[in-house]
Amino acid sequence: MTTLTASVLRPYFELQPQNPDICLATYLWVDGSSENIRGKTKTLPKRPKTPADLPIWNFDGSSTKQSVGKNSDVYLHPVAFYADPFFRGNSILVMCATYGSQGKPTAGNHRESCNEVMSKAAASKPWFGFEQEYTILDTDGHPLGWPKNGFPGPQGPYYCGVGANKVFGRQLMDAHYKACLYAGLEISGTNVEVMPSQFEYQIGPCEGIALGDQVWVSRYILHRLAEELGVVVTLDPKPVQEWNGAGAHCNFSTVQMREGGGIKYIKEGIEELSKYHDLHIKHYDPKQGEDNKRRLTGLHETSSIYDFSSGVANREASIRIPRQVNKDGCGYLEDRRPAANCDPYEVTEVLVRTIVLQDWEEDILGECSDDSASH
Repeated sequence: MTTLTASVLRPYFELQPQNPDICLATYLWVDGSSENIRGKTKTLPKRPKTPADLPIWNFDGSSTKQSVGKNSDVYLHPVAFYADPFFRGNSILVMCATYGSQGKPTAGNHRESCNEVMSKAAASKPWFGFEQEYTILDTDGHPLGWPKNGFPGPQGPYYCGVGANKVFGRQLMDAHYKACLYAGLEISGTNVEVMPSQFEYQIGPCEGIALGDQVWVSRYILHRLAEELGVVVTLDPKPVQEWNGAGAHCNFSTVQMREGGGIKYIKEGIEELSKYHDLHIKHYDPKQGEDNKRRLTGLHETSSIYDFSSGVANREASIRIPRQVNKDGCGYLEDRRPAANCDPYEVTEVLVRTIVLQDWEEDILGECSDDSASH
């Protein structure tokens, strides 16, 4: 198999453009699966000051399950941008929302409805912290560092561990951490997870729509780094049966929850969540709960997908109240149900709809334009 040697190509990556004002803008978007992120790059004469300064671009949506071949153009509307840790200099990563020819959101664009909800709930100042778990695989699909014809030793020594016999892939975790900091993302920490070759990083706290934007960009950076290292990152919620799965626990609070006596509002929020458990499960993985059925079994530090539960310091519950929050009488709650491959726009939207707006007359999430309806 032919490989591209980074050391040979490095002098070319270090070349600077003749015009120092040039900006390489990599436009990113969520495809029709609501699970994968795509990207392509264009040259701009200078670095923009705001997303509104960036031109609207387009792509072939028939190749991303967002349009049909007879009407294939899908439009990329820039919504946020960050420093690019790959091209560096003036270059940027541009998060975009996708729209069809009729101006409606395409399949995969849950940002618009999420943004509307966040605007309605702005007075409550919703904060989110997102715990993204992921697993590193060899290109053959086998977990990195695992015996090819068997399994490593039982779970126990790997979580937050150290040593070549306990941690497989720390280089990617650390490189991703530094790259996200360079980009300007609110990455607040990382750790080695319970299953060997599994890791976690945290984005947040972010207010409102910013959480979804930053999580998607952080995922792009993660996949790009893995590509350069010759490994594969999977967000599959259950990559190996009988081992811990991969989730995306979402910490949530409002200004009322964070202030003194906020535990009252936390408990009221949990009561609202208990009324809409099945609806939340539908929006906590891209396959409307089918992926989470493999993960939320009631084993391996999960609740059952079929039952709603909550508790203080209980990692086997749907909703956990951290012990320190219970002691302080204010803070946040942790929703442990979202799968690692969830769309953070959907997760944050349903939390705000349920707890803040209490607006669930109908499930309006997931609408898309006519251009992508056949997909």
